[in-house]
Amino acid sequence: MTTNSTFNALYKYTKALSVALGYRDQLTRLHSDRVLALSVEMGLHCGLSASEIDALRIGAAFHDIGKVGIPDDVLLKPGKLDQAEWQCMQGHSEIGEQILLSTDLKGAKSAALAIRHHHEHFNGRGYPDRLRGEQIPLAARIISITDSYDAMAVTRSYHAAKKHGEIITILRAESGEKHDPELTRLFLNFIEGSSLKTPLV
Repeated sequence: MTTNSTFNALYKYTKALSVALGYRDQLTRLHSDRVLALSVEMGLHCGLSASEIDALRIGAAFHDIGKVGIPDDVLLKPGKLDQAEWQCMQGHSEIGEQILLSTDLKGAKSAALAIRHHHEHFNGRGYPDRLRGEQIPLAARIISITDSYDAMAVTRSYHAAKKHGEIITILRAESGEKHDPELTRLFLNFIEGSSLKTPLV
């Protein structure tokens, strides 16, 4: 059984990875911090156990850590990626999984799976393994939603920040396709009263 102290140790010894990512790409580091907060709040609303919350916390905190392995000309490109660049960028989820597994720390496996699969789609058209539905780990399905919400809420070089209402419309449209419909429903319920809701309304 994985205990809270196990995940606290895992988080402590992997926090340096987050600092390293910040030096590569500060926007991604800040995004990861927000996704962590959103994911934990959502996990609590889903009634997850303490151990499940801990696994979610690590997976969300380091969901983009694999971007340390993406070349600067792709990672920091100020515009839309072409097909080859997009394929390269997609590799970050597998790289992130390997980084977490390489720690050999107890509890790393479940967090690594959340990282590997956070870009899977509920309809089976995501990456890297085209898992569908509940084949996708629960933590990864939660991170998929919180990641999408925050990515749309923040201005990047390739898109302007969207308002909360616009994001909600998109998430509703993606329910059952990109995202787990039941988890999407829970997210849409809690985000309206959350302090983490984007100020752009």
